[in-house]
Amino acid sequence: MTGLLDTLPPELHARTREAAPGIELAASPMLATLSDRRDFPHGWIFERKLDGIRVLAVRENGKVTLRSRSGRSLDATYPEIVDALAAQDRADFTLDGEIVAYSHGRTDFARLQQRMGLTRRADIEASGVAVTYYVFDLLRLDGVDVRRLPLRTRKSLLRRAITFTAPLRFCTHRNEGGPELLADACRRGWEGLIAKRADSAYRTRRSDDWLKLKCSQGQEFVVGGFTEPAGSRVGIGALLIGHYDDTGRLRYAGKVGTGFDRRTLLSLREELDGLRTPRSPFADRVAERTAHWVRPHLVAQIAFTEWTRDGMLRHPRYQGLRDDKDPALIVRERPES
Repeated sequence: MTGLLDTLPPELHARTREAAPGIELAASPMLATLSDRRDFPHGWIFERKLDGIRVLAVRENGKVTLRSRSGRSLDATYPEIVDALAAQDRADFTLDGEIVAYSHGRTDFARLQQRMGLTRRADIEASGVAVTYYVFDLLRLDGVDVRRLPLRTRKSLLRRAITFTAPLRFCTHRNEGGPELLADACRRGWEGLIAKRADSAYRTRRSDDWLKLKCSQGQEFVVGGFTEPAGSRVGIGALLIGHYDDTGRLRYAGKVGTGFDRRTLLSLREELDGLRTPRSPFADRVAERTAHWVRPHLVAQIAFTEWTRDGMLRHPRYQGLRDDKDPALIVRERPES
C-alpha cells in the first residue's frame, strides 16, 4: 500500500503530527458560517451544499465508528456505510462528510428522516431508503493528524486513500465560483454551495474559511410548544419554535403549521406529549390560546421566506426533526458579507 503521506513535500510534511485517537478528532467538527458574499477571488473552492446530516467516520483498531455532529453514535442506523468503510484497504482514517437520501434525483431531507432513528436491520431494509455518504474532508490518515495541511492537499489525499464505490462518494468541487455558479446550483434544486479557502486548515470551530451560500432561507429551530388541531386536522395545529440568544434565553420565532402529513402530525403529538411541561420555555410572551408547552429537547428543520422586523419567521414550513443537533446550540443564523 502506498505511503501517501510520504509523497508530501517536506514543507507540508512538517505540518503533520502524530494524531490523537480518531474519535477525539471527530468530536469537534469544523463548521461553516452563513454568508451573503457572492464574489470570490482566486484561492477558493466550491462544493455542493448537501441536504442531509453531518457525519464523521472513524476507522481505527479494527473498528468503524460513525458520529453525528453532536456526538451521537450512528453505527446501527447506517450499517451499509459502516460496512463500506470496513472494507477499505486502509485501516486508519478519520473522515468528514454528509449522509443524504435521494428522491427524484435530488437530495431530500424528508426522505432521509425515514431512516433516522432506525437501528434494526429489518426496519432499515423495510424503509426502502438508500443512503449515500458524501465525504469532503480528511482529518487523520495512518495515525497522522493532517488537519493543518491545506484543504486542497487534504482532499487530494482523501481521493487517493479511499475507494469511492456506492454508498461512498467523493465530494467534488469547482475551482472558480460566484453569482453565476450559485444561480446554477439553485436552478438545479440544490440547497446552495459551500465556499472554502483552498489553503485553509481544518479548525475545530465555526470559521469564515468555510462559508454557506444558500439558495433559500432555512435553519434549525428549537420546539418549545404546540397548539391543538382544529377542524379535521389531527395531532397538532402548529409547532411553536424559537432559538437561543447570546444570553441563553429561548426567543420565540413564531409558529409553523405547514409541511406535515397525517402520519407526521400523529407521531409528533405522541412525542410532544411525552415532553409536556406546565411553563413556557420561551423568554417572550406567546399569545396562542391553545398552546401546550414542552421541554426544549427537539430540533426541527424549518424553511421560510424571510425574517420580519420583530424577529418572526414569514411563511415557515416544517421539513423534519433533526437528532444530530444539540438544542442548546441553536441560534439565529445571521449572514456575514
